[in-house]
Formats: sequence, C-alpha cells, structure tokens
Amino acid sequence: MNPLSSARDTRRVAVAGLLFLASGAAALVYQVAWQRLLALHSGAGLYSVAMIVAAFMAGLGVGSQAGGRLSTRLHARGALVAFAGLEIGVAAFGAASPILYYDWLYPRAVHLPSPSWQAALLHLAALLPPTILMGMSLPFLVRSMVTDVEGAGRRIGWLYGINVLGAAAGAFATPWVLLPRLGIRGAVLAAASANLLTGLGAVVLAMWSGPTPAAAAPPAAIRQDAEPPGRRPLPLWLSLYALSGFVALSLEIVWFRVLDVAVKSTAFTFGTVLAVYLLGSAVGALGAAPFVGRLRHPLRAFLLAQCALLALAALPIVVAVALPPKTHGLAWFFRYWSGYAFFPFGHEADPGSVLRLYVEAPLVLFFLPTVLMGASFPILQRAVQDDRETSGRKVGTLQAANIAGCVAGSLLVGLACLEHLGTPGTLRLLLLLGLVFALVGLRYYGAVFAIPGLALVLLAAAGPGPDRLWRRLHGVPAATSPVFFEEDATSVVALTPDAGGFRLSVNGKGNSLIPYGDGHTLLGALPATVHPGPRDVAVVGLGSGDTAWASAWRQETRSLTVFEISAPQPRILWRLVGLVDVPDTRRFLQDARLRIRIEDGRKALEAGTATYDLVETDATWPEAAGSGNLYSLEFFAAASRRLKAGGVMCTWAPTPRVASTFRAVFPHVVQAESEEVMIGSLSPIAFEPSVWAARAATAEPYLGPQRTKELLAAVALLHPAGPAPAVTLNRDLFPRDEYAVR
Repeated sequence: MNPLSSARDTRRVAVAGLLFLASGAAALVYQVAWQRLLALHSGAGLYSVAMIVAAFMAGLGVGSQAGGRLSTRLHARGALVAFAGLEIGVAAFGAASPILYYDWLYPRAVHLPSPSWQAALLHLAALLPPTILMGMSLPFLVRSMVTDVEGAGRRIGWLYGINVLGAAAGAFATPWVLLPRLGIRGAVLAAASANLLTGLGAVVLAMWSGPTPAAAAPPAAIRQDAEPPGRRPLPLWLSLYALSGFVALSLEIVWFRVLDVAVKSTAFTFGTVLAVYLLGSAVGALGAAPFVGRLRHPLRAFLLAQCALLALAALPIVVAVALPPKTHGLAWFFRYWSGYAFFPFGHEADPGSVLRLYVEAPLVLFFLPTVLMGASFPILQRAVQDDRETSGRKVGTLQAANIAGCVAGSLLVGLACLEHLGTPGTLRLLLLLGLVFALVGLRYYGAVFAIPGLALVLLAAAGPGPDRLWRRLHGVPAATSPVFFEEDATSVVALTPDAGGFRLSVNGKGNSLIPYGDGHTLLGALPATVHPGPRDVAVVGLGSGDTAWASAWRQETRSLTVFEISAPQPRILWRLVGLVDVPDTRRFLQDARLRIRIEDGRKALEAGTATYDLVETDATWPEAAGSGNLYSLEFFAAASRRLKAGGVMCTWAPTPRVASTFRAVFPHVVQAESEEVMIGSLSPIAFEPSVWAARAATAEPYLGPQRTKELLAAVALLHPAGPAPAVTLNRDLFPRDEYAVR
C-alpha cells in the first residue's frame, strides 16, 4: 500500500470509528429507555428485568450470527452501505418505539401474568427487530474496514473499543442529560437521530472512500515465532468466548447488587455505574488493540485475562469485609452504611460523597476486571482472523457465542443463583467456574496455569458468607445481635438494631422502623379514619408493615391486600417475630384479613379487576430508581379505576409536583398539616372533623393509647387541600421528580 492509500485508509477507519461511537451511544439510550417501557408491561421486579435483558441480548446474538454470514457475500464497499442501511433501520424503529411499546402495546400487555412465558415471549418479539439490526452492524463494519490479516486484531479491537466508549457515554448521558431534559420520548428521538446521522455518514463514507485499499502488513506485524491466526480450532474459541460472556454478565449482576446496597442507589446510580463499567471495557479494548500483533500466544493471554479478571473481581470484596471498620479509606463508608439516610445523588451536591460513592467505589470494585474484559476482545480477534474475506463472519459468530453466554448468565444468575445462593454464593460459583479457563491453560501450556487456578480456589474459600458481607455493607459490627438478612433475586432486606428497636432496610436504604408508631402509622390510619367504612383495603408497599397494619384498624375492614415487589420482606418479618417480642408486627402478620402478594403493585392494580374502598401507597423515596412509576399521573389514574364508589386513595406527597399530579386525578382532596399526606377521591369527601375525631377515638384497642392520641391530633389538623402548585406534572414518560428536574 503506497503512503497516499495508507493515509486515506487511516482517515476512512477514523471516520468509521466516530460513526460507530455514535451508534454505541444510541444503543445504550435505547436499552435504558426500552427496559423502562417494557417493565411497565410485566412489572418492575428483577425477574422482569432479567427477561428483558435476556431478550435484548438474544436479539443482538441473532443479529451477530446473521450479520456474520451475510457479510461474506459483500465486498467492502457493499458491506459499508449495508451498515448504513442497518443504522437507518434502527433509527426508524427507535423513533417509533415509544408509540409502539407504550401507546399501543402497553395497554394490551399489562394484563399478562408476570413472570410468565407469555411475558417473556412478548419481550422477545418486541425487541428482536431492532436488536437484530444492532447485532448485524459490527460484522458488516468489520468486513468493510479490515484490509489485511495481520492487522485485523488491531483494527477490529479498535472499532469494538470505540463503540463501547460510545456506549459508556450513552449510559452516562441518559440519566444526567437526556431523561431530565427530554423525557423518555425525547431521549429515544435523540438516539434515533444519532443512528440516522451514523447511517447517512456511512453512505457518504462509502461514496468518498473509493476502492478498498490493497492488503499490506501493518507496522506492528505478528512475530515470526508466534502462533499464526487460526491455529486453534474455532469451536474451542466459541466455547471459551461463550463462557467468557456468561462470566462477564454474571459478574455485572453481582457487582450491581453489591453497589446497589453499598451506595444506597438512586435513579442516577445505574447509568453512572454502568458508564464506569463500559469505560473500563473500552479502555481495555483500545489499550490492547495496538499491541495484539506482538502476542506470541493469544490463547494463553486470553485464558490468563479471564482468570485474572475473576480474581480481581473477588479480591476487593474479600478485603473490604476482612479489614477492620476503622481502616483508613473504609471508615467513611462504614459510617455511611450504618445510617438510615442515603445520599440523594443527582438531587444534592456533595463532591466528597460523589467521589467516594460513584468514583472510588466502582473503580475499586470492578474497573480493573472490566479492563481485562475489554482487552480480551482484540486478543481473540488476533487469534482467529486469518482471512479478510471471512472477517465479518468470524466476528459475528464469536459475538453470537459470547452473547449466548450473556443471555444464559442473565437468566441463570438473575432468576436462580441469587435466589438460592445469594450474592456471595454466586460469586464463589463464578470463581470455581473460572477453573475451566485454568484447566484449558494446563492442557495447552502446562503448569504455569496451576497458579491462577490455585488463586481462584483460595479466593473462593476466603470469600465472605451472606452474614459477614451484609453486616459490613449495612455498617453492623460483628458482635451485634440479633440481626436479620434475607436476599433473593428481587432485593436484599435487613433488620438491624436502631433506637431501641429495628430498622428495616431494602437494598441498603432505610425503609421503616419497628416497633410501629412513626409517620407510617399515620399514613395508614388517617385515610382509614376519613372513609365511612373501608371494607376492602389495598396497600402498595409492605416495608415493616406499619402502614398496612394501621390502615386496617377499622372493625369494618374485612380484607387487607398488600402488594410488595421485594419478596424477602415478609420472610424477614416472620423471622423477627419468631425470636423477638414485637406484638403489633406479630398480630399484623397473623391477621386473617391479610393477604401479601409479591408483585409490582402498579401492575397488579392495572391488571386486576378487584375494587377497593381504600387504596394506599406507601411508596418509595422520590429519588429512588423507578419511583416515577408510583408518582405519575398515569399511576394515580390507574389506582382511581380500582376504587369503589366513594372510595379514597392516600399517598405520601413528598414534593409539590407529586401533590399537583395527585390533584390532577382526584378533584376532592384533604391533607394533613404537613401537606405530605394526601387523601383524594373522585367523589366529594364530606368534611366532618367531629365525626372523624369520634371515629378515631375508638382506635385505642387496635392502635394503643399513644398512637390513638397521635391519630386524634393529626385528624384535628386535616383540612381541604388548597390550590395545587403550578408545576409540570410527573408522567410515565417524563418522571421529573425522579430525575431532579426543577
């Protein structure tokens, strides 16, 4: 290749990389937005999320395989034009996706049971069209950009790394810029615009680039004494890369569970932490790509990278649990973990907390392992790319195998391992699974792989059990007793000593207290007092049971249905009453009127046909991820449809926007003095303070003297709601309070 052609080829690849960066950013915007939209169909629990992620990944895998096969039929310029067509196709689907997924499919799909095979098939059918197109893009781009065998690993690794770098930018921009400023529809349109520009740019690049440059050796040629590309059989690489994908996705789930508890996450956490995860992979791919041509034994490098990333994934957890709480660098975290409150990231500015929770913690926990994950990709390409004509097919086939492993990891770990093994057991299983890489290394390279194999075994043995891990991440000293922890795929729930009683925490965040008697009691008791005769009561959110218990204080109440998405909560309450004397909690759990349903309360109300005299939402913090689904106009409207004639709904209204959104659905509202407890109805609420007071005075046999006194004082301060604050409302597709929109 002459210097002029070489320079032209370099510019061509650089432009293609910029286009692929924009494509990667768009893909992550879609993933976050579509996951939120489809979770409305099947519920917001982890089972639903695991199915959605598996369906998304499955489409990418099918597309990778199909794109790899089809790319061999095209010359380089034709493959670039095909890449352009794929990007434009994704843009068209993306722009239409809110209409398809929310406006059309959501009302029809919300009645499907979840989890169920019907919901899983629906997610798969909904996501296959766009994700197949996405998955096909890399094989076609590789086919158009690879000009020689020797430089294939370097070039493919660079393209992959730049795409992942774009994905990291998209993951960060979605919660911080796009959703707060544009909402879900606007964010998706921004992503579609990026795909459209990528497609049009690829068309221009195909017209401008001219004939494909002739093959030539790159500056960093493969050494003469090195293993040539294609020496190891492709089925071996397919098996290893599938296992690598399983490990990577499984570790991602473990890391996000640990960080969810450790940082007490908010709506900004997932995108921010995912950006760090993807940034590590991008750094690894881009850093390794220039040097893979110098590798003598790519299989050995790949196997060592897999063993090392597993060891580095376990080591920070082992060390963080083993060190004394007052250790420098750990003491601040231990104090934070021990507190009821959490740092409302995105809603408050505290550079020190941001640095520790969202930079230091993820960097220590998983940055180095993700760098090795990213570096594995160009190493793999160096090992298998032995023909420029089949470069796209090999990339597609290998990516399909890797994604198949990711799908298996999402389903097996998300739906089974966390349920039965917990987070520590799942990590231990992954370390032992890593012995497969060490055994393959022993087979091909001898005793040198005994060392990483032994390291994995030792780390698996040294790993903390559930009690030690969750004690540390809840700031509970080792000698404290009694302490209770329960974990499954839905959440980690803890009951820890607090102010003479117990604090119930969900994923690290303080939720409610035992014994009963704080604001949760009034939240439940006030609407039950206002309604003339609440026979059937529904409560969204269990917590410690305080709100639900208080909402059933009336003798007229014959049924109490509690919807709770966190499955360990009732189990941990039963464990508590089995060992500790907490009469109110015991009486609540043994109440014959009580039925606890483990499911998304919003979906249950929308999909069900039962009607209630009182619907109560003991909702989550407004800063929590997904909280907008319980503070939106659409949710309040759905709940209003489950009310009997004259029924009332009660909500916690922590912000003026929630109050205005509630008022937009319920024309008749009374409020407590704090203005944060709102009781609304579609029918006029007779304002009868004396009747309410007389009714509340009869609550003493159920609530006890002190809590009845507090109820009487709160009833005396109830008043008709004043004018609604003039603010833009919370909507499903624009959860403004969740993302701190002013």
